[in-house]
Amino acid sequence: MFEFRLPDLGEGIYEGELLKWYVNEGDSIKEDDPLCDIETDKAAVTIPSPRTGIIATVEAEPGDTIPVNRVLVVINDVKPDDVKPDDTNFKARTRPRAVAAPATRRLAREMGIDINDLIGTGPGGRVIREDLQVTGLETSSITPRISRSSFTPSLESEKPPVGGSLGGIPFMEMGALPDFAAQGPVERHPIRSLRKKTAIKTVSAALLMPHVAHMDEIDVTKVEEIRYVHNSKQGNKGKLTLLSFVIKALPSLLKAYPEFNASVDTDLMEIVFKRYYNIGFAAQTPRGLVVPVIKDADRQSLMALGYRIGYLADKGKEGSITKAEMTGGTFTVTNVGAIGGTHVLPIINMPESAILGMGRVEKKPVVKEDGTKDDRIGTDAVVIRKILPVTLCFDHRVADGAKAARFVGGLKEMLEDPMIFMTRI
Repeated sequence: MFEFRLPDLGEGIYEGELLKWYVNEGDSIKEDDPLCDIETDKAAVTIPSPRTGIIATVEAEPGDTIPVNRVLVVINDVKPDDVKPDDTNFKARTRPRAVAAPATRRLAREMGIDINDLIGTGPGGRVIREDLQVTGLETSSITPRISRSSFTPSLESEKPPVGGSLGGIPFMEMGALPDFAAQGPVERHPIRSLRKKTAIKTVSAALLMPHVAHMDEIDVTKVEEIRYVHNSKQGNKGKLTLLSFVIKALPSLLKAYPEFNASVDTDLMEIVFKRYYNIGFAAQTPRGLVVPVIKDADRQSLMALGYRIGYLADKGKEGSITKAEMTGGTFTVTNVGAIGGTHVLPIINMPESAILGMGRVEKKPVVKEDGTKDDRIGTDAVVIRKILPVTLCFDHRVADGAKAARFVGGLKEMLEDPMIFMTRI
């Protein structure tokens, strides 16, 4: 009998959600045949069988969150006299197997009971927990090696006492939720996989980093004209987005204002200034939000950036993007303009020190000065321009508002005057 545990799926991945089984209990399986599909916060992967044998028990159900090293399946080895020469499916002649839920089978193993020796008293002869207790062993005295309760926190046990604190933060409490179901129909969905990873990272960043936001509006009319002319000649390939121009402009600004390309080392009480420029951008996928990273953005042409953005965004949507393509970022851009909204107030992608949020480009009336210093002449004109709202959220531990204003002012200057923009890149 072989207990197959969820293997290490990569650095930083500690659990996965079971999507589907390719086998049932009692099925035969060959080594390297598909066993099950597991989804992590990076991608969905198919786990192969580690050996040939008979599936004795499956220890989880689709939808369960499985920590690394938890038992996934128990495989019985195939003995030579169990297999007929012409039996290509490796069907074994075994005694009848008890019918029981995975949790009951797991408990029986932990108690040292062969569940197939028991007569089930549950519906249809199913072995239930009470059948295990009548063997003379009290389940309460058993300390399970691994149980689902080990990974499902108790809401009651984790509530801090009234007037206490949560995680050592004074006056921070988590009271019990009201009974929503008493007011009307509700649905409950577990927080899993990528959504869980996002929740952990954003809560940590919001609690541990003092966020400050600086907002402005940028006239991108001329850049949009350049982009339109370029894209009209490219067909469906090599198209540039406004994000391409923004990412191209950022490295020179980060070199001038290194506070926004930094991280805080709280252990050593130091600010780490990075002299490389890896720009991440938030990309929406069917599984949730991912942040692909463009390495060495300061060394890439505008065309190369446009291609790289499209390539990584497509990989994110397909679920084929790798961990290496989503790590190592020094600054992040999030663009909600394609979806809608005006200004956005993003959470910093910890451990970075800043993030730039882009809203939707809209046509707006703008007062255009005629250059005269005599306001009495009244010759200023109202023109329609394409306006991009931006927000720079930054860690107040590394920079103050004046630096943020200059940083955004520099971005505004570059995007509003393509000649300045092109000479700087």
